[in-house]
Amino acid sequence: MTQPIGLDGLPEKASSSGTTYLDGQLLIAMPVMQDERFARSVIYVCAHSPDGAMGIIVNRPAGSIDFPQLLRQLDIVADGAPIQLPDDGETVKILRGGPVETSRGFVLHSSDYAIEDATLPIDNGICLTATLDILKAIAQGTGPRRAVLALGYAGWAPGQLESEIQHNGWLHCPADPDIVFGRDMDDKYQRALQKIGIDLGMLSNSAGHA
Repeated sequence: MTQPIGLDGLPEKASSSGTTYLDGQLLIAMPVMQDERFARSVIYVCAHSPDGAMGIIVNRPAGSIDFPQLLRQLDIVADGAPIQLPDDGETVKILRGGPVETSRGFVLHSSDYAIEDATLPIDNGICLTATLDILKAIAQGTGPRRAVLALGYAGWAPGQLESEIQHNGWLHCPADPDIVFGRDMDDKYQRALQKIGIDLGMLSNSAGHA
């Protein structure tokens, strides 16, 4: 990564109405998914409304860069300066969140941390923040207990996600924070399927919904 990521701007959460939206759900790619960008992906849906949808892929690591290295590249901490990461902060995962705006970063995190007018509460104790302040807080040991940093996101135009689900592109189910924040990227797809009682070896091409 050669340029600092821009961490600003959040989607608006869908307003409450009679329509069922998928905010806070996991999307699980069907085995027949042809788009290589989303094959075997697990996506946490951050916002879903009549205007479209936005989510973060939570089982694609971004590469070899680690979180302390990223903090130094972004000049959040100086070279050689201590990083006071809480608990397992050294293992904050950096994800390839999706193919849209891959130079921007989005932090999915537990609800024990929030920035006024900058943090979007989603569901089940999970929030989204897209400002550098949260990375500074994590570096100082005052950030959220659990967090992942995603570069880019997945986006859908109005009606597109609904169409893909109807055409057997995705399964969906309530999110599990242990899947969203878990460290084992290779295990998340199978765990997400097991959450809705599906054995990958027995899965047909017909979609179902939890």
